[in-house]
Amino acid sequence: MATLKALRIRIGSVSSSEKITGAMKMISSAKVHKNELELKRLVPFRSQVTSIMDHLLATGLDFQSPLIVNREVKRVAVVVFGSDDGLCGAYNINIFKYLLSHLSYLREKYGDKVEITVIPIGKKMANATKKLNIPEIAVNLPEEGIDSKMAGATVNDFTKGLQKGFEDTTYDLVETVYMRFFSMSRQRPQVAVLFPVSPDVEKNDGSAAKDDNKFYLFEPDPDSIFNEVLPMFVLSTMQEITIENRASEQAARVMAMQSANDNAKKLLEELQLEYNKLRQQAITTELLDILGGQTER
Repeated sequence: MATLKALRIRIGSVSSSEKITGAMKMISSAKVHKNELELKRLVPFRSQVTSIMDHLLATGLDFQSPLIVNREVKRVAVVVFGSDDGLCGAYNINIFKYLLSHLSYLREKYGDKVEITVIPIGKKMANATKKLNIPEIAVNLPEEGIDSKMAGATVNDFTKGLQKGFEDTTYDLVETVYMRFFSMSRQRPQVAVLFPVSPDVEKNDGSAAKDDNKFYLFEPDPDSIFNEVLPMFVLSTMQEITIENRASEQAARVMAMQSANDNAKKLLEELQLEYNKLRQQAITTELLDILGGQTER
């Protein structure tokens, strides 16, 4: 009977775990959809900024901006995004492994003397990067409030700080390592260069944009507009990276909770079967004892 009691307790515990993982999966799914909506809301602004950049670049003029200056790379800042919470499977591990691979690539490309500053976003990534023991690589923890859940205004302030670091030559190259969101079941680690800015022109040869430019009058002048739009381009890029990384985290948590839920169901079935066997065995033993007692009489 002691075994039956222990099994009942264990079945209750597993059943509770199944309900908890199911609830967490639903919450994470809702957060994924919320982040997807945020990405969709960002698209019109980003598309408009990109369109303006396309038309400006299609003029063929030489634009001047401190944000597009390519310097000899001696100091690199790598902003790596992780999570503040756990229970998201191998999400942080995959990003950290990708970070190590990218750091090796940077040292190979720019030499072992290149100074690399890693800026981790999220408690889990901060704890992981603290263990880095590579020469010429420093870990610079961000200010309080800058984490994987930071609001849009905080993202903008953080990005402007990186921009200032590039402009005053604290960094010659600023990159981000994050998890790009494709779908609920597909996320991939990726690197994006923030500074120097190299905006992607959607037109392959710029001919369509050049044709459209005859309908545009640039005031006060293309260069002034370029220098106003360029920081907006960077901010929209960073906003997109932050939201995609957040969506990837929640998607990874959905998959982890689904796996945990499936394992709990399987274990619950096995425990229930074992419980029924032991219960039937106990009932059979009691019946045999009763029949044995009647025979003795």
